[in-house]
Amino acid sequence: MIELGLARINRLLKHVEFPWRAVHVAGTNGKGSICAYASALLKATNISTGRFTSPHTIDRWDCIAINDKVITESLFKDVEDRVKWRDQKENIQATEFELLTATAFEIFNHEKVEVGVVEVGMGGRLDATNVLQNPLVTVVSKIGLDHQEFLGDTIEAIAREKAGILKSGVPCVVDSTNEESVKTVVRTVAKDLGASPLRFVDLDLLEDYKTRELSVLHHLSDFQLINYECARQAVMLALGRLGKSLNSSAQDHALLQSSPLPGRLQRLSIESLTGREQYILLDGAHNPQSAALLGNRVDDERLEWSSSPQSVRLSSAGSSLRPVTWVLAARDGKDVTKMLSYLVKPGDKVVTTAFGSVDGMPWVKAMSPQALLSTASRNLTLDGQSKSKESVLEALQLATGLANGGPLVVAGSLYLVGDIMRTLRDVENRTSPRT
Repeated sequence: MIELGLARINRLLKHVEFPWRAVHVAGTNGKGSICAYASALLKATNISTGRFTSPHTIDRWDCIAINDKVITESLFKDVEDRVKWRDQKENIQATEFELLTATAFEIFNHEKVEVGVVEVGMGGRLDATNVLQNPLVTVVSKIGLDHQEFLGDTIEAIAREKAGILKSGVPCVVDSTNEESVKTVVRTVAKDLGASPLRFVDLDLLEDYKTRELSVLHHLSDFQLINYECARQAVMLALGRLGKSLNSSAQDHALLQSSPLPGRLQRLSIESLTGREQYILLDGAHNPQSAALLGNRVDDERLEWSSSPQSVRLSSAGSSLRPVTWVLAARDGKDVTKMLSYLVKPGDKVVTTAFGSVDGMPWVKAMSPQALLSTASRNLTLDGQSKSKESVLEALQLATGLANGGPLVVAGSLYLVGDIMRTLRDVENRTSPRT
């Protein structure tokens, strides 16, 4: 159930104090990556840090981390049980996300973190995480059209909801690659709420990164670098308000040691599932904007797959125009026609599938594989071998055969990412020697 509003979360947490301060991140795309980079930067500065992102990837509790380490199932369930007991005792009838948010915040208290890095679930102004009234800094990442049924049917209306996390006297970092109308809305909301200063992060800053010798920087796309710079600027502002600073060695350490969230341009081996020796590219692109970013990455650099398990090397489009084999799934209700237009090119092979039920989110439903393939076939010129498969594992196995060692990309949903990661874990658990 999705029901925006702050009344229930305020009741649920009315007796809970917040000794920690927050880095609060809203947006449509990139906010999870910004949170991952921000928590890595804070950890590198020896700040005890909690991180709360959504949705979870494999298990419900992996959306909560302390000092970049996912919490234990036992800690999660102990605190969650207390939150649920309070919800029932006071007849609050909190939503699943509100219960999860309260659980995350109480775990931050339990672990005595100094700073919590918190990703907005949906929107901002009425999102449960906006119970935070005194953040150190807020961040607005790239904004696009998504969840229109809840946030409004124009990008300006959505931007207004997401900018609702801004607070009086609190600095805000904004991804300046946003559309001008979005930036205008953020400026207006900042003025109305008294949020200051506004710091815009733009592409000009990327030139400095490209001249540096840190190898990890050369493997990041422009939008990944923008996300990192948004995180870095936010952490600098947050530390400044704590009377601390971010030194260059901590920044380099964070880049080298940070673990990007799964399904963000992730190079992944599925050899244990399908026998494929080459890595695949796994991305949770789940709306037209994120699909466009992924599509540009694939189109501009058409993937030239290394047979080495160490890397997937990207080459210029001119050196390799091999067709891509796609494994795609999508949440029901998404604008899949527009998403697919950014991803699939004439002659590509497509295998559609469906992710399974999502733990703790029973309202999330997958589009049927047949309907997704029908949409793709109706709007695109596909290779005749394109098919649908109900099982994610069967889809991967079929795609492996169709790709025959060539480019294979899996995309369309973070829930699909979760299914694949769980399947890999289950296989590894079955094949690992017992001690």
